[in-house]
Amino acid sequence: MELDDKTRHALEHTELVRAPRQELDTFGSSVIDYYVVTELVGNVSVVRDGKVFAERPKIVTPAYLVNVEGFSEQARRYMAMIARERPHESGIFYRYKNQPGGMSVVSEPVRQVLDNLNSRVDEQRNTLSTIIKGVEEQWDVSLLMFIYELTSRSLRTNLAELKRRGFLDMDAGGVPHGARNYIEELFDKVGRNLARAPELVVELNRWGLFAEYQDRFFALFRRS
Repeated sequence: MELDDKTRHALEHTELVRAPRQELDTFGSSVIDYYVVTELVGNVSVVRDGKVFAERPKIVTPAYLVNVEGFSEQARRYMAMIARERPHESGIFYRYKNQPGGMSVVSEPVRQVLDNLNSRVDEQRNTLSTIIKGVEEQWDVSLLMFIYELTSRSLRTNLAELKRRGFLDMDAGGVPHGARNYIEELFDKVGRNLARAPELVVELNRWGLFAEYQDRFFALFRRS
């Protein structure tokens, strides 16, 4: 897809001033504190802060992704093609949520603002803090560019850790062991809180496993 001029300009002028000191957690969620600094005019800068919540990377296959909501029709057709060719090729899927914080206008040059933020983050000692120099009209594009780069950087480590523990190995039904483990976690959570049952049903349906687990699923309600 061709990028418009404003988006291309934002990507070309985005600078990752301070990268997180660690990668995304393989077996848990991660919370990244971010600061996006842009130049408004002259020596006036804008500072936006917030948090990006990264869910625990989920083990998936192309066949699983076909059943995930939120993708465009073009993306779904592409995933369906991959699912036909390589239905049991395991990988990992990242999901994020952005929680914007505040916005402040500062009468200081961008570089001075960046230096001050760097000092503040040093004092806080948060290894998942990041500082981004972006473009005012497209500051969220600059944030998305950072998220993409963080994901790419974390991918190799996350995959290696999952592979080392055997979570990417497939069972006879073409389901990764890690996915089976996650289903077991959901059964445990539903056993303690039936309100989470829809989450388990969605996961089982995405893997095409509801029929296999349905007796165990309905037994949860007979016990309550």
